[in-house]
Amino acid sequence: MNHGSKGTFGATKAFGRLLRFYRERAKVSQEALGKATGYSKSQVAMIERGERRPKGSFVEIADAMLGAQGALLEIAEEVTASGVAAWFEDYLEEEARAAGIHKYENHLIPGLLQTSDYARESFVSERPPLEEEDIEAGVIARMNRQRVLFRKPLPYVTFILEKAALTKPLGGPEILRKNLLHVVDMASLPNIEIQVMPEDRWTHAGLSGPFALLETEGRRGQLVYVEGQGGSYILSEQPDVGDAFARYSTLRAQALPPEDSVRVIEQVAREL
Repeated sequence: MNHGSKGTFGATKAFGRLLRFYRERAKVSQEALGKATGYSKSQVAMIERGERRPKGSFVEIADAMLGAQGALLEIAEEVTASGVAAWFEDYLEEEARAAGIHKYENHLIPGLLQTSDYARESFVSERPPLEEEDIEAGVIARMNRQRVLFRKPLPYVTFILEKAALTKPLGGPEILRKNLLHVVDMASLPNIEIQVMPEDRWTHAGLSGPFALLETEGRRGQLVYVEGQGGSYILSEQPDVGDAFARYSTLRAQALPPEDSVRVIEQVAREL
């Protein structure tokens, strides 16, 4: 099981590496930096590993304390503007280049199929609550992420959505209705297939929860992305990858065909 990912560093990881460089050059311990910034030693370590974003006055204090001469302030702007969770950056780098993207979702409409209003409500639902600027950055990042569906060469993209993901009125019935109609529009694109999992299946291959599969650039390999409470991991080795792709194939067989699925989505929208 591989909990890492190949690819260039995201903004959060780049900041963490630079922070560690200046801290070690200044011969300042993680504990000392934590005391000066109001963070614990373990929190500073998480920032340096790219697992946590710096908040409040951390960057300003660290830049001055470590003699970074504005370097940390400069790259911190990229971290704030990314609008993406630190642990999600590795996956997005792979997704942006993937030849195939396949997603099973059981509790909400996936980010690649969300409208901006629905996306906003998903960020508003976060607990503990997000700052308004983080919500805005998150919405922008999610909308920008959807460009992958239209890039050249077109990726082959499939979704399997539980019926429950289509009926949860996140933000209210009107926001959901508009997003469902958007999903129907997306299903008409030649490179996208959307299937709905009905509620009456006696057996179900997705009981372990949502996951995403990627066929990497040039179809040279396959990756599995699993997200949980506050974190995620990427699988890139056998037999884990093969098992996940087999599970997804079973889910596709258990779900409704694409044409029937579109009719179900349209019906749910009409009933709102």
